[in-house]
Amino acid sequence: MKVILLEDVRKKGKKGQIIEVSDGYANNYLIKNGLAKTADSGAISELKAHNKAKERMEAEQLEEAKILKQKIEDEGTIVTIQAKTGEDGRLFGTIPSKQIAEELNKQYKISVDKRKIDLENNLSALGFYNVEVKLHPEVVANIRVKVESNSK
Repeated sequence: MKVILLEDVRKKGKKGQIIEVSDGYANNYLIKNGLAKTADSGAISELKAHNKAKERMEAEQLEEAKILKQKIEDEGTIVTIQAKTGEDGRLFGTIPSKQIAEELNKQYKISVDKRKIDLENNLSALGFYNVEVKLHPEVVANIRVKVESNSK
């Protein structure tokens, strides 16, 4: 019997796959527990439409990520962060990804989730930094960050 998996089933397949299983296994376990449904023509066409819509949405997200990358990597986009420093020019504390995301939103109205900002370690000195932002699995942008002293 052919069924469409509604959930991942161990050793059988992933959600959305059409698999061939015995009638008893399909009726008594997969369908009964809501893990699969019978693969009739209506269900198959519904699955194809769902997959097509999913692909279209993923393509739109990729396009949006590319546009956002262009905005972030524009020559004029330099995120300036004011930080307290001691007399020797060292920072009190560090600059975390949350602060970079907030300043990017405040200065350029570009909203980026702090979890997508890839800092190997927090910024702990004055100067310019290139910070990676993973906008999409296929799109990575670089933000230019300038850490300045606000102590005078």
